[in-house]
Amino acid sequence: MTPADFRRLALTMPGAVESSHMGKPDFRVHNHIFATLGYPDTGFGMVKLKPEQQEMLMAAEPGVFSPAKGAWGLQGSTLMRLEEADEATLHSALGMAWANLTAR
Repeated sequence: MTPADFRRLALTMPGAVESSHMGKPDFRVHNHIFATLGYPDTGFGMVKLKPEQQEMLMAAEPGVFSPAKGAWGLQGSTLMRLEEADEATLHSALGMAWANLTAR
């Protein structure tokens, strides 16, 4: 997958809009970020998951998913190596992150 694929799939989530945070594109629903693009570099995306979701995805696809550094990663912020992901995996991870904010 590419950054363009990440953007395209993130924006398919109902109500998703693109914005920016700390100079990086982010994707929001109800004004809350569920994903960002380009951190730590252009080959990555980040999805905000629950810690148990993060653990599940990292166990299933360790070449794709890893925790973000520090407390963010401990809270579920999960990096995705885009070139290692396929469309179904990317769409699923984005959907989980989106659902975490819309199921409130």
